[in-house]
Formats: sequence, structure tokens, C-alpha cells
Amino acid sequence: MNPADVIATLTLQAGFNSAVVVAGTACLGVAAGVIGSFMLLRKRALVSDALSHATLPGIALAFLAATWLGLEGRSLPVLLAGALFSGALGVLAIQAISRYTRLPEDAAIGAVLSVFFGVGVVLLSHIQTLPTGNQAGLKTFILGQTAAMNRTEAAAIAALALAAVAASALLFKEFRLLCFDPDFAAGQGWPTRRIDLTLMGLTTLVTVIGLQTAGLILIIALLIVPPAAARFWTERLGVMVVVAAALGGASGWIGASLSALVPRLPAGAVIVLVAGALFVASFLFAPARGVVATAWRQGRLRLAYAEQAALAGRLAGAPPSPAMRPWLRLRGWLRGEDLTERGLAAAHAAERNRRLWERFLMRYPTLIPGQANWGIDPIDRVLPRDLVRELEGLPAETAR
Repeated sequence: MNPADVIATLTLQAGFNSAVVVAGTACLGVAAGVIGSFMLLRKRALVSDALSHATLPGIALAFLAATWLGLEGRSLPVLLAGALFSGALGVLAIQAISRYTRLPEDAAIGAVLSVFFGVGVVLLSHIQTLPTGNQAGLKTFILGQTAAMNRTEAAAIAALALAAVAASALLFKEFRLLCFDPDFAAGQGWPTRRIDLTLMGLTTLVTVIGLQTAGLILIIALLIVPPAAARFWTERLGVMVVVAAALGGASGWIGASLSALVPRLPAGAVIVLVAGALFVASFLFAPARGVVATAWRQGRLRLAYAEQAALAGRLAGAPPSPAMRPWLRLRGWLRGEDLTERGLAAAHAAERNRRLWERFLMRYPTLIPGQANWGIDPIDRVLPRDLVRELEGLPAETAR
């Protein structure tokens, strides 16, 4: 692989058709990241999996119907229309089974996924026996074939993906309410069922337009992996949606570029591998919930707790542990076995902080700030000043 070709493809300078396909796939990744964020928080990720598998019988039936009517069976709009129909039918089947039976939703998802996919495989086997079956090319919808996409199809995918993103932006408040507290929303009179169906409709749209790019088996990865990776970066929904869109777009952009450079690579698998690499990087290095950042924060908390315990203990006459002595000396708090002037001030501050936190926990046990590391964080930085003054004014024997 020539590095110059790689750079030219990634920068959309490898030809107009290649640039349009890469840009269209990136738009699909952006839309999948946005819609997938709401599906992930709604705990409906597996519904997307069932939906993608449910599109297979629709594709096969659309081909058979078009061939029987004398039309072009391999026409992409015809096949996607069939996929959209059977995908919507699969979603409605899951909703009906969950609502009108006592079966849990995961059982409904498993039943719809397996039955629809089984029907699709049987229909594909039948199509292969037809005179036009070998030329149908329907199997490209299983693993995706980005390189086979023409300019018009790529432009249509990009337009529909951006329309899905725009609809999500307009319904952001409704989707956020649906994801975090649907019972409260229903109690306030919000049409939660219609909002849920709208979200499922947008998921169906993204799934269908991604069939040719990622394939019906792997399109689910674009809907789940970028939002799951974005979850490591932030606790805020708006930021998570933006990060998921960026990761999804990058997965589509890089994956489609690699597929264009190496024609025999399955496009869907390459895009998913890129998304998986971004997920692993987020899992390890994301600043909010990544493994490295979490380990760093926990290590700092343990050290701060050990520092305060050692200083308070030394103030009470207890010698610090052998493991803490070098650290306290390095901080300039201990000389020999005695506290320095700085160490004495730090020990008095640690003892005051511990005493005030104890009083606060005993007097206001239900008001502990959720993000505070009580007993370690300086209480003056966490609680209002008047509350700290109240705690300071409480005699130790009446603090309860």
C-alpha cells in the first residue's frame, strides 16, 4: 500500500467517486453515532441487532417481487424499500410481543431476530436456484461492499444520514426525557409511545441506509460501539452525542478509505475494526471514565487518605508507617521522626478536615454531595461557607 495513496484517499484527493463514497460513509457513521447514543441509554441496543437481521427477508422479497414484475431486481432503492418494510415489521413485532404477552423484551428480540433471519436465509437459498440468482449480488448486503457504491447512492446515503441527525437535534429534549425517565415523562403527559416509535423509526432508517456499507450483520456495531466508546469520555448527554458522532464518522471515514485502497477487504468488517480500535483507545485513555484516568484518580485518593491518616496519627503521637515515612519526608513534612513546621500545619489542617467531615456526616447524613470524596476533599471547597462555620461552632460532645 503506497503511503501517498493512503494520504490521498484520506484527504479525499483520490478521485471524485472515491471521495463521495468516503464522505457518504462518514455521514452514515455520524448518524449511527447520534442515534445509537439514545438507543444505548434507552437500553435498546439489542433491538438494533434484531432490526438489522430483520431486514434480510425484506431484501430477498423485494428482489423476488421486482423480478416477477419484470423490473430490475438489483435496484438499490427497491432492495432498501424491502429492507425498510421488513425492518419496521420486525420492530413492530418486538413491540407487540413485549406489550401483549408476558414475555420479557429480550425474549421478544431473540425470537424476532432468529425467525426473520432464518426466513431471509431460506429466501436467499431459493434465489440462488433461480436463473438470475447468481447475478443478484444480495450477499453483499450481509457483509457490506462500500466499493460497489456509486456516486448517486453515496449522495443519497449522506442526505438520509444528515436528515436523521437533524431530526435527532430537533427532538433532543424529547429523546433525553425518554432515555432517563420515561415514567416521569408519561406522567407529565408526554407522548412517550410516539417518541419511542420515532426513535425506532430513525434507527430503522440508519440501519437500512447502512446495509450496503457495513452489511446487516455489522451495522449494529456502528450503532453501539461509537456511543459505548463515547460513554468513557463524558457524563453529559450532549457531549456524549457529539463524541459518538465524531467517533462514528471517523470509523466510517477511515474504514471506507481502507476499503477503497484494498478492494477485496470486506468494508463492513474494516469499519467495525476501526470502530473497535477507537473503543479500546477510549476504554484505556478517555479522561472521564478510562482505565488509566480512573486508576490515576483512585491512586491519588488512596495516597491523600494515607497522608491525612499519617499526619493526624503523628499529631496524636503515633509514628507513621514505614511505607509513608519516605513520602512525608519527600513532601517536607517530616524530619527524622518529628513533624516540620509545614508538616505540623498540614497535620492540624488534616485533623480539622477529618473532625468537620465527621460532624457533617453525623448531623446531615442524607446531604452528602454525590461527587465529593468526603473525609479527603477539603471541606471548605465542598460545602458552603456558612455550613462550615456552623460545623466549627458545634462542640464535639453535641455534634450528634
